[in-house]
Amino acid sequence: MTQRRNAVASLLAPAVESAPSASAAALASLRILAGLLWLYNVSWKRPPDFGEGSGSGLYGFTRDAVEYPVFPPYSWLVEHVVLPNFTAFGWSVLVAETMLAVLLLTGTFVRLAALVGVAQSLAIGLSVAGAPGEWPWAYWMMIGIHVVLLFTASGRAAAVDAVRAQAGGDGPPAAARLLRGWGVVIGLAAVVALVLALGEDPLASAGSALGGSDLSVSLGRYNVLGAVVLLVVAALMVVGASLHRRELALIAAALAVLAAVSMYLQLSRTDVWLGGSNTSAAFFLSAAVVSGATAGALRQRTR
Repeated sequence: MTQRRNAVASLLAPAVESAPSASAAALASLRILAGLLWLYNVSWKRPPDFGEGSGSGLYGFTRDAVEYPVFPPYSWLVEHVVLPNFTAFGWSVLVAETMLAVLLLTGTFVRLAALVGVAQSLAIGLSVAGAPGEWPWAYWMMIGIHVVLLFTASGRAAAVDAVRAQAGGDGPPAAARLLRGWGVVIGLAAVVALVLALGEDPLASAGSALGGSDLSVSLGRYNVLGAVVLLVVAALMVVGASLHRRELALIAAALAVLAAVSMYLQLSRTDVWLGGSNTSAAFFLSAAVVSGATAGALRQRTR
């Protein structure tokens, strides 16, 4: 029992062991790169049927495990357990991959996210590595990236884990730096999204894409209203960090969560008020995690 508790505690502990600055920055870059991978790929896990009706999307890729078996026992599991209960499976995939995107981008519970990433990468590889046109080494590399994140100090730089590890002492300035940095990044993204959306229907259900499929990198879709909400969240984060105002960070977190929830509730319908996608919702949730996680440390203003 003690060993099990120690293992869980180690998994949830901040991944911030001592490391040279260059190594910490490189590992943080690798972590963010993995987060962007998941962020881009949640966009096509669309509820409510996740492609089951058309045989495409997540359903089509999952069925590849049966049509092009990689590991027969896994193919049996997909055919007899997963596909007959596909809606529940689709939601579990969307939740898992959204969690991976948010936790890796923000550097929160990095080891837990990395462990889930290993399992999810393995499941994807077992589903599609044998299908025509696939490159199996892509899935080996995905597994390898998450193994590296699991066993290294990948939460030491630009991460909520670093703030958690410095709850006393340097906690307040570290929290302010992280909150301000994220606020600036989100603000820049919001300005670009607003420029792209100008001239379009301000309430278009599918807003302009912030990124694209050519390089498989995206921060989501936003109409004018969605871009404005994103900009307000960014402003609250920057001002909250600059003034060490906990309430502003909490308001930013609440607004970001509301924006994400509104998207999830509307994605199965034709009208999405903020013009967003699953990727947009995950980006808002990332802002919420950073804002909420740093708010507590902002109560103490450094002199």
